[in-house]
Amino acid sequence: MNVTEKEIAHYRAQVPHLYSEPLQVRLQRAAVWVGIVGLFIYCLIVFDFSPARIMTGVERFGRVLSFMFPPYIWTSWFEFAPILEGLLETLAIAFLGTVLGAVIAFPLSFLGAKNINRIPFLRHTTRRGYDVIRAFETLILALIFIRAFGLGPLPGILAMAVSEIGTFAKLFSEAIENTSEKPVDGVKASGGSRFQTVRFGVMPQVSPVIISILLYNFESNVRSGTILGIVGAGGIGFLLSDRISAYKWDEAWSIIFLIIIMVYIIDWLSAKIRKKIIGEFGDTK
Repeated sequence: MNVTEKEIAHYRAQVPHLYSEPLQVRLQRAAVWVGIVGLFIYCLIVFDFSPARIMTGVERFGRVLSFMFPPYIWTSWFEFAPILEGLLETLAIAFLGTVLGAVIAFPLSFLGAKNINRIPFLRHTTRRGYDVIRAFETLILALIFIRAFGLGPLPGILAMAVSEIGTFAKLFSEAIENTSEKPVDGVKASGGSRFQTVRFGVMPQVSPVIISILLYNFESNVRSGTILGIVGAGGIGFLLSDRISAYKWDEAWSIIFLIIIMVYIIDWLSAKIRKKIIGEFGDTK
């Protein structure tokens, strides 16, 4: 049955209350919008978002950006060597932190997977342990480890590793839970042991996902390693913070450009590795 616009207009004129929302709904919606707008205005007032302050900040930010080009170029190896050492140190911190976190998280992930660990209490306790570890930000862990071990790369590596244990264990366990039961049943039907069902039934399915997670988090940890250096946990971040504190914005921008280039190269290489490894796993299926 087709209803014309003319008929709709006729019915709307006859019973207009049926074509409009109830008053209570409209009042609730208006109250929500008033609350959102009021909270937004309150935050602007409390945090001093005045037009004069914004304009002053924009002018200062423009002066900072003016040092971006032309980029600063180090003219001697004596000047550039600490920069290169800081970049490599950040890369090493990210690599070691990722590897250590993955090595510890891998066996823990099986305890949190419901298709592997059939004991509810142990499984739920393990998962809550993941949440507790992930509740601590890497920067907070770095400050704690700096207090314990002193300045340098070691606190950064430990902070990154501990943070990644919770992240990796959670992601790995979810990947294990999402595997198909058919290969596992096939291994069991052929007389395979419990270990063999995991080795030949679960791992071929979950390995590409784990590798992809590792590569992605390694890229992310390279960026995080820069922040850890700013608080004294080694890496290029310390040199970047030093240049900013000394108002050497031309050098600071050049260091930022080098960090961007390093992250881009790692991202490109990770994509190549991920495609090659996952492709090989796919070919074996």
